[in-house]
Amino acid sequence: MRPFLYLLLAAFLCVLAPPDIGEGAQDRRRPIVRLIATGGTIANHPDGRLTASELVELIPSINRHVEVETEQFANLPSSSVTVEQWLALAQRLNELFRERQDLTGVVVTSGTDTLEETAYFLNLTVKTNRPIVVVGAMRMPNSPGYDGASNLLDSFRVASSPASIDRGVLVVMNNQIHSARDVTKSHAQLLNAFKSSPRGILGTVNTDRVIYHRRPNKLHTHRSEFDSEGIGSLPIVDVVMSYLGASGDLILSARQNGIEGLVVAGTGAGSTTPDQRNAIKQLISEGVPVVITTRTGSGRVPARRRQRNSTRAQSERLYDLNRIAGEDLSPVKARVLLMLALTQTTEPTEIQRMFTSY
Repeated sequence: MRPFLYLLLAAFLCVLAPPDIGEGAQDRRRPIVRLIATGGTIANHPDGRLTASELVELIPSINRHVEVETEQFANLPSSSVTVEQWLALAQRLNELFRERQDLTGVVVTSGTDTLEETAYFLNLTVKTNRPIVVVGAMRMPNSPGYDGASNLLDSFRVASSPASIDRGVLVVMNNQIHSARDVTKSHAQLLNAFKSSPRGILGTVNTDRVIYHRRPNKLHTHRSEFDSEGIGSLPIVDVVMSYLGASGDLILSARQNGIEGLVVAGTGAGSTTPDQRNAIKQLISEGVPVVITTRTGSGRVPARRRQRNSTRAQSERLYDLNRIAGEDLSPVKARVLLMLALTQTTEPTEIQRMFTSY
């Protein structure tokens, strides 16, 4: 009888304390996050641009948090990135999320000069609810106080956090988590250059955990109607600024050069000079969608009430009926949305709906 009791006790102890499953099996329990590197200041070492693998080597503690995969998409300053590369990056991310169900999230490095535009484009075109984090650095790898390594570590932690699911594309800089839709680069050099006014940041990366305060309030990622897979090229959209005495010649010249849409960075709540206004009316009469935004950096340009039965001149009625309000999008983000909108429609009322939704 005793041998039987010994066997029963041994089996019971095995249930309480399962055998060692080995280091490899333990590693598989870590979240898998892929780093896709595109270049930027974060990789811009004077001795040569750092690769995705070399960036990961800057974070010796990373393996405690995630299992990292690396991919080199490009290695360029962000000002050299093209809209064709935007499309290719969005298509690559969509492919990756389709094929890799085991992938927890993705971190994309970018130069900070156009980081907000890249992040917003991905926010509108990548069809997933899994975390995508866009990250950069304000200082070069050989500079005192290089922020790239800490920003990268924070980004991996955010991308691997269950709390980051279904929050759209995120931007992580200086221990802060921003929505791609709201974030702007507001200073040329400071480490805290990225702001999300007036809504504020989504959350913070603390030493012990990732903390969120709110969710994005606009449509994004898998809820977006835009599909990068069906887009061969993006329509040409220019941005023109208004200022005292500004001529409409730049607007007319842009049209002659083949633009398919225009974004105007107006003064105040979207005002333009009389000459610019006349040029805008001409574009509208030719069926070219024109989006009015503000150059102020905050606030919104609301949609005007369309007075269809107005006794005003025909050009004024067309202007009132067909000008598109950019809401609170910055001029450069309004350009991103207008390019995508034009892949589907040129109808001003429909484009206005998109600017209200995204």
